[in-house]
Amino acid sequence: MNGIFRIIRYTWELKRYYLATGFFVIVVALLNQANPFLLKFLVDAVVQRGSGQQVETSYFGLLLGLLFAAGVSISLITNVQGYIGDQLGAKLQTLLSRRYYDHLLELPLEFYDNAVTGGITSKLERSIAGISQLVQAMANNFIGFFLTSAFTLVILARYSPFVALLLAVLFPLYIWLTTRTSRAWQKKQEGINKDTDYANGRFVEAIGNIRVVKSFVQERAESRIFARTRRLIEDQTKLQSKQWHRDDVWRGLSLNIIFFGIYATIIWQALNGTFGPLQESIGTVVLMLQLSLQAQFPLFASSFIVDQIQQATADSKDFFAVMDLAPTITDVEGAAELEVTAGRVEYRDVSFHYQGGQPVLSGVSFTVEPGSKLALVGESGEGKTTLANLLLRFYELTEGSILIDGSDVRSVSQASLRRNIGVVFQEPALFSGSVAENITYGQSSFDHEHVVAAARAANAHDFVERLPQGYDTQIGERGVKLSGGQKQRIAIARALMKNPPILVLDEATSSLDSKAEREVQDALERLMQGRTTLIIAHRLSTIQNVDKIVGISRGGVAEIGSPAELAAGDGIYAELLRLQAPTKANKAKLKEYDIARV
Repeated sequence: MNGIFRIIRYTWELKRYYLATGFFVIVVALLNQANPFLLKFLVDAVVQRGSGQQVETSYFGLLLGLLFAAGVSISLITNVQGYIGDQLGAKLQTLLSRRYYDHLLELPLEFYDNAVTGGITSKLERSIAGISQLVQAMANNFIGFFLTSAFTLVILARYSPFVALLLAVLFPLYIWLTTRTSRAWQKKQEGINKDTDYANGRFVEAIGNIRVVKSFVQERAESRIFARTRRLIEDQTKLQSKQWHRDDVWRGLSLNIIFFGIYATIIWQALNGTFGPLQESIGTVVLMLQLSLQAQFPLFASSFIVDQIQQATADSKDFFAVMDLAPTITDVEGAAELEVTAGRVEYRDVSFHYQGGQPVLSGVSFTVEPGSKLALVGESGEGKTTLANLLLRFYELTEGSILIDGSDVRSVSQASLRRNIGVVFQEPALFSGSVAENITYGQSSFDHEHVVAAARAANAHDFVERLPQGYDTQIGERGVKLSGGQKQRIAIARALMKNPPILVLDEATSSLDSKAEREVQDALERLMQGRTTLIIAHRLSTIQNVDKIVGISRGGVAEIGSPAELAAGDGIYAELLRLQAPTKANKAKLKEYDIARV
């Protein structure tokens, strides 16, 4: 139950729906007590009339009318209550989804490095569906069941304290037994959830990489992986269900025996005059039997209720496990807004290691002067991209500091920091939507002339104009309808629209054909003009045009200097120049550096 109380506390802003539902539940529970009494009065009146006593016909009409009114009222109020419960369920889904999504957006990249996208969405869908269904069922049914039972016990105690005591002991005992037997169920549910997350995660990965799947002819292999995991889920569900329903048979049989004893007690007490002369107590017997029946249904339904609670509790664990993760990168109290005046970027004794991992960077120091271009070179895995990520505070450096115009990036707000830095990633990250929507991503105000100007500067305007709907053309998920060069130029146009004073360029031209490469390279040159630029170099042609090169080796700075200075030495850059001869060995060595030949 702790999980349920936590859900309610967590969503207490919907309290008006909770309170409205609670009010109508109480009203319906009270009205449900009217029917047994009205039936008692009718039976008593029939017996009295049969024994020759004077009972007005209008009295029967009144009782029947009240029965009808109670039934209609229960029907109307139950549907109003159901409508409110449905609204509560929908609003609950929205609230939980938004909080989950907002929290995911706050978590650092380190969380996503260790998570599978499909698993994240699977947790969201399963958790929120389970929680909202439970709350909706509680609002529409469960609470009413238990309130009706509580009122029934109070009334039964007036006529037979012994029967009321039996039921009062039976309720918590039965729920306790049901909860105990559900522990194994919940353990199996955790295994089912784990396999479901894996299956869904693999599903999303395969669909997202459908070109790879098809090019390697792995459709059947991926299908087998998915089917194998689904069979594991089926097997666990079979064992889970078998155990639960076997125990439920025994619980149900126990209830049948106990209620047989309750009915027998009521009849025995009636025959022995506990309720007065038999002829006069028939209505009371009918009342007690009706009340016992009203108490019986919630008890039999409680196994289903506990099942729902356990399901929601198990499902909500994954939800709250994510929600309990505190963002490890946060703004300091009173964080200033970064204002870039010159654009000087300084790395001062920067060290970094991933959580629980080996050191990636150690004592890295260099400066990117305002308006200059600095290229990072080094073998793959030496930490070049990590240096760019630390500048953006995608990760928190372990030691040292990174300064922009003298301000430590940790002392300013993350939003203002990232507003002042434009990024062109090696893989252009585009969204489904139109060309214009991708170019203006992150811009709150703009006009079409600015969009066109950015596209022209990025060498994108001509090909965009040739698209079926021009700038309104839908490009598909991740820009799947565009070529690699086109996607990269859209990404450059997006960076131009942002117009940042500092630029991080994870250059990606080595995989393009010659024409596309020239167009992208020309666009990049325009983008870098007048900006402080940090380049993760992938082409020697780009390196030769920068102001300074920093060679990274074994997590530290191996060399710093201009292209001309380093070309005369025997460091990383000089080696890259020597590797330009198109031999097989040279190509393999360049691949280690993730560098394409000029």
